[in-house]
Amino acid sequence: MNLLPKSSKEFGSVDYWEKFFQLRGKKAFEWYGTYLELCGVLHKYIKPREKVLVIGCGNSELSERLYDVGYQNIVNIDISEVVIKQMKEHNASRRPQMSFLKMDIMQMQFPDASFQVVLDKGTLDAVLTDEEEKTLQQVDRMLAEVGRVLQVGGRYLCISLAQAHILKKAVGHFSREGWMVRVHQVTNSQDQVLEAEHQFSLPVFAFIMTKFRPVPGSALQIFELCVQEQGKPTRLESAERLAEAVLERQQYAWLCSQLRRKSWLGSVSLDLCNGDTGEPRYTLHVVDSSAVKPSRDNHFAIFIIPQGRETEWLFGMEEGRKQLAASAGFRRLVTVALHRGQQYEGMDSIQAELSARVMELAPVGMPAQQQVPFLSVGGDIGIRTVQHRDCSPLSGDYVIEDVQGDDKHFFRRLIFLNNRNVVQSEARLLKDVSYRAQKKHKKDRKKQWPAETPDAVPAAPSQSIDKSYLCCEHHKAMIAGLALLRNSKLLLETPLALLVVGLGGGSLPLFVHDHFPKSCIDAVEIDPSMLEVATQWFGFSQSERMQVHIADGLDYVTSLAQGGEARLHYDVIMFDVDSKDPTLGMSCPPPAFVDQAFLQNVKSILTSEGVFILNLVCRDLELKDSVLAGLKLVFPLLYVRQIEGEVNEILFCQLHPEPKLATPELLETAQALEQTLRRLGRGWDDTYVLSDMLKTVKIV
Repeated sequence: MNLLPKSSKEFGSVDYWEKFFQLRGKKAFEWYGTYLELCGVLHKYIKPREKVLVIGCGNSELSERLYDVGYQNIVNIDISEVVIKQMKEHNASRRPQMSFLKMDIMQMQFPDASFQVVLDKGTLDAVLTDEEEKTLQQVDRMLAEVGRVLQVGGRYLCISLAQAHILKKAVGHFSREGWMVRVHQVTNSQDQVLEAEHQFSLPVFAFIMTKFRPVPGSALQIFELCVQEQGKPTRLESAERLAEAVLERQQYAWLCSQLRRKSWLGSVSLDLCNGDTGEPRYTLHVVDSSAVKPSRDNHFAIFIIPQGRETEWLFGMEEGRKQLAASAGFRRLVTVALHRGQQYEGMDSIQAELSARVMELAPVGMPAQQQVPFLSVGGDIGIRTVQHRDCSPLSGDYVIEDVQGDDKHFFRRLIFLNNRNVVQSEARLLKDVSYRAQKKHKKDRKKQWPAETPDAVPAAPSQSIDKSYLCCEHHKAMIAGLALLRNSKLLLETPLALLVVGLGGGSLPLFVHDHFPKSCIDAVEIDPSMLEVATQWFGFSQSERMQVHIADGLDYVTSLAQGGEARLHYDVIMFDVDSKDPTLGMSCPPPAFVDQAFLQNVKSILTSEGVFILNLVCRDLELKDSVLAGLKLVFPLLYVRQIEGEVNEILFCQLHPEPKLATPELLETAQALEQTLRRLGRGWDDTYVLSDMLKTVKIV
């Protein structure tokens, strides 16, 4: 029997409800949960001796259960004569002090300030079916009547799905009246309660609107959100922010319900926030692996990513997480990234904090009592030490942090917080610093201090950097491009003029400066804050052979190109410039750096046998094809080197039309260059081979 209306407007019809209760009979109809599911919030906000008005009572057992546990001063009203008659007959002898009255909530026949609580379980939702003017006027009358019959200090307790239009109307009405507004989440996964009969997938909320005495001229408004697992509410700055927070909870509940119904076979991401601050505390990625055959013990696992390693391909990219899930051997793997700025006391503490929440993400078919393992690398949550925080007028908020890598070395990183999962610059710390940091970390763990401490690694920045080590794979690939120069066999003995646009932490120009003693480098950086960062935290320093120019790279190159016969010419030009606009689909470089007119300027300051090297990060395939085609119009010879596990591609552009990559001469040159670097102790390890890298480059 389908008792639901043909349209939502019927919820506001007397005839609909009369017919509904006639067909329903005496079987209780529990909108939004039973007494047992709601009693926690009801007992929190209603005192046993208070006089309670239940509006739109229907044939719910809620009033009866409240009465039976001591709340006996209850008046129930409903617009349906049928249901009021049923409830009177049912309760007359069992609950003599409780009354049932047929009454319209738009025109209640009670004196002002008659009640201390007005309890509404789904009635506002049933009345506010749309945002048409007639409906809104009815709701205004209803809420005005609620306010009239409540005493000062009384509460309107409304159980609702808190859909956007309902939340907006209720919060707007009572906040304008100067009432305190609190939204309390009643259930985390109410879809289990509701789906059996109504196919809802939304959590249930309670609006607690507390009536304050009007204060003339006061503009104070109080908005709070309280979720089930928290003892105290979170204060929010506006009604809009409250609506956003409620929407986030609804989206999370919907996601949980979808994940429980089926194997997702995809990748889903969500943030869990700190209840006190609202800041993200954990980022979860849910990954299903179709390659894993189901068995009794491999349904579900949680993988805690050590601090600082969330940017690695295996943890930070979707393909990497899929590989991790398959290798771990679980049908569903949830990876958990820990956020900087949050305190964590260790794996046990994190497990206790997350256990209840992550179980809501368990896959369909998992046994109810199944234990879910928490995994990590070596059972450790890693070390992340924020050494410095600041804000650049051009780049925004940034941090300098030291993290422990998978080889137990420590690395210093520059992170722009508007793109917090991307390492902007990175350098390895010297071994003695790494050893002292590890030793101190073990001592701190015995004291049970947080893993992120401000002094876990000595903050003598310039002296602690291993300048011989290139961390970034795309920087190694850019250095490999030097082998394309005609005189590359003699690079260590021949003068070499380079222009590097984009300084960051300075590791790329610093490596060239230190390893090629005849090189002269001009580095261009638009953001003066980055020069300070590179100097103070990454061991960068200028010299007679290396100068930094604080300027827009576009303007600097254009100015050089306009120099006529007196213009400078470079053997190598390197672009490693990020875009500040995340909507473009190309995060490196900004589009203006590959504009045809600007590329002609680049060409004019490059020697005829030189090489232009560009770091390209572009996820838009159509845009990337356009960039490559534009480069080919200016530079006849174009090589592309893809970086394994990264989006980065390094483009090598030259003016002479004949490729030389496959020639024995070039491979011999590359081998000679890398052997020379190793012989001089320049930090070029055996895992990185120039000649092998060049073999993987393709010609466009």
